[in-house]
Amino acid sequence: MFSYTRRSLTREMLLIVLAAIWWIPFYILAVNSFAPSTTIGGTGLGLPAQPTFDSYVQAWQGNGNGTLGAALINSIVISAGSVICLIVFGSVAAYVLARRGGRFAGVLYALFVLGIILPYQLGVVPLYSVFRTFGLVGNYAGMILLYTGLLMPFSVFLYTGFIRALPRDYEEAASVDGATPVRTFIRIVFPLLRPITATVGILTGLIVWNDFFTQLVFLGGSGNETLPVAVYSAVGAYATQWGVVFAAVVIAVIPILLVFFFAQRNLIQGFTGGTKG
Repeated sequence: MFSYTRRSLTREMLLIVLAAIWWIPFYILAVNSFAPSTTIGGTGLGLPAQPTFDSYVQAWQGNGNGTLGAALINSIVISAGSVICLIVFGSVAAYVLARRGGRFAGVLYALFVLGIILPYQLGVVPLYSVFRTFGLVGNYAGMILLYTGLLMPFSVFLYTGFIRALPRDYEEAASVDGATPVRTFIRIVFPLLRPITATVGILTGLIVWNDFFTQLVFLGGSGNETLPVAVYSAVGAYATQWGVVFAAVVIAVIPILLVFFFAQRNLIQGFTGGTKG
């Protein structure tokens, strides 16, 4: 039985203090997004005397180069499309690597791991040139294809480690009953991958959602700009209206926080290797 001791209390208090320190920048960001433009930064950690939604209205309406609502839709489409592709293709590739074995599978797995280590920024210029040649710059299809390729090593790495820890009993039973490998994967294996699928989805979704450099290069000035690029544009257009910038950042953070809140249980199970639903 777990006994609650003074040491446990001290540890909990320390974690609470660290969490409070970590949340201070976000608190300041949220508070100043509701402050009038003339009082931003003047109240310290206190609440604004006259809260207002003017900054949110201005941020949502945009600066003439596109609205924040359109940027939000662009981010959702690109992030969701990339995550779906990474889950589908990453899980299938990892299943083959984990179950086939052999030297060839080991070499392929090593190449995927190498893809995590190498910085893709070194190849941005040739990538941009190739994508422009095939008409994939500035549109959804190009960005989804790009992120699927860039994050596939990460997806395969997570899936492979999880699948190797799964027992083969159910797969062998399905094989005896005459199930094909494809049917076995769809009906037996993939449902067991729910924890790691949530982990892959959240982590890759965070990377795509928050990425600025790649989206600025491939989407800048295209009309399909995402939230990070839109916020960056607001900084240049509203150099003295920091309330608009703070409001735009809050709007950009809310969706991903909601996703993490509802999927955090599966995320933790994926990290710990649990398979319980």
